[in-house]
Amino acid sequence: MSCPELVVMLTHNDVTVKNSKEIFLEAKDAPCGYWGFKEVGLPPEEMKDLVRCMKDAGKTTFMEIVAKTEEDCSKAVKLGIESGFDAILGTVYYDSILEMVKEHHITYFPFIGERYTESIRGTIEELKEEAACLAEKDGVTGINVAAYRYDGNVEELLTAISDTVKKVNKPLSIVGSINSYERLDMVKKFNPRTYTIGGAFFENKFGETFSEQIETVQNYMKKGER
Repeated sequence: MSCPELVVMLTHNDVTVKNSKEIFLEAKDAPCGYWGFKEVGLPPEEMKDLVRCMKDAGKTTFMEIVAKTEEDCSKAVKLGIESGFDAILGTVYYDSILEMVKEHHITYFPFIGERYTESIRGTIEELKEEAACLAEKDGVTGINVAAYRYDGNVEELLTAISDTVKKVNKPLSIVGSINSYERLDMVKKFNPRTYTIGGAFFENKFGETFSEQIETVQNYMKKGER
């Protein structure tokens, strides 16, 4: 079984940090090939420069979009395309967004359960139905779930969504508030394609420097070692 891929997010409190490029350059040799940030926090030109910098270092780049309305999601995706991101994590799903990512051949994991709030809302059954509907769409790579923003049973939610997407051979991405070894264990259990860590690295939840924390998390996920 393959190990889930860590996406290092240069974001804290759902905003891209101002010194993202400096942090990336200091930590780019850490053992992680996937890096990203959100659509908010940096001016467009700085965002484009950071993506170029990441790609020059051989990284696969992820833009996580937390916008809600179709207009705001569309603007963010357009900026992501212009910036050269390889993948989009998030957006509330809209048909117009799907057409944009399909046209530009971008990996796309839309959110479920986040249409109106900053947390996941809905019953397990409702979220399963939403995941099943989105996963069947051509151009949707997989489903993005902010599991630890759910106010119910996280393990029950992940069990339901994981089983749902497997039926159509689509992968899962888990994002948001993965900030402890217990939560890393949950990620291991469900083995998504990708999972993100951002704020926890800025809060030194897994060590001191960014590079040290990335290595610690990668070792733990692969070998169970801290």
